[in-house]
Formats: sequence, structure tokens, C-alpha cells
Amino acid sequence: MSKKESRLEVIKMLISSQQLSKQEELMAELEKAGFPTAQATLSRDLKLLRVVKALNADGRYIYVLPTDKGYRSVSDRHVTLSGMNRLGALGVKFSGNMAVVRTLPGHASHVAYDIDQASLPGILGSVAGDDTVFLVLEEQTDRAEMLDALSQVVPMAHP
Repeated sequence: MSKKESRLEVIKMLISSQQLSKQEELMAELEKAGFPTAQATLSRDLKLLRVVKALNADGRYIYVLPTDKGYRSVSDRHVTLSGMNRLGALGVKFSGNMAVVRTLPGHASHVAYDIDQASLPGILGSVAGDDTVFLVLEEQTDRAEMLDALSQVVPMAHP
């Protein structure tokens, strides 16, 4: 594994295990782990990893890994995904047996994760992009019931 790959793995582990909100904090932790890193390099690494900031349970913005489910289990202890959804979910629209949930940029994977974890009846599956979650619904799913169920997971959902 190259030095860069190792550094990226350490960044993932640090973000997943700590509530870091500033690049300076992350740089200090990287140095402790044996990876002294310049701010410009860290900025590029965060962009490469698609790291975003999201609200934690205390209302503070912290770094999160939006698409890397391999590290999500550790961060779940620190970040309430439903809390992020309160800011991330903008609305829901239906077409046939499909639904599209619009989110703030970088929040779709968190919203989709919460929807999947809720195991809502009538949803066959989800696919998340950056700001959109695509849902496939069972045939004849009642939209009003589905909207009600989604609003329990995605509080700001509206048609």
C-alpha cells in the first residue's frame, strides 16, 4: 500500500471514530498517527474521499464519509443520521411505482441509508446519488401511506 493510500485509510478511520470539525484537528490527529500532512494535501484528500460536513446530535458540523459504508458503523455512535436528514431531505415526488427524494448536496447516501435501515413496507430498493435518492416501490403502493412512512424516516419529506 502506498503512503497516500495509507494516509487515506487513516483519514477514513479518524473521521469515523472522532467528531472532527476542522482541518487543523484532522491534521493534528494525522500527525499523531505518523502522517504529517500539509493543509493543501489534506484538502485534496478530503475532496477525493468525498468527505462532507454534517450536523451531529449536538448541532455541530463534523466531517462524515457520505458513501463509505465500511466505516459508517463506527460513526453511527457519534452522528444521528436522522438528524442529518432533517436538514438534508427537501422533498419527495412520485411517478408510477417510483419515488425520488431530493436532498441537499452530499446527503443522499445518508437519507438512503436511513430509509434502507427502516425496512419500510412497499419499498423494494433504493439508489443514492449526490442529492437524489431513487426508490423503487412495490406495485399498487399507496402514495399517501408511503409519504407518511417516509416522513417518519425523512422528517422534511413532502410531495
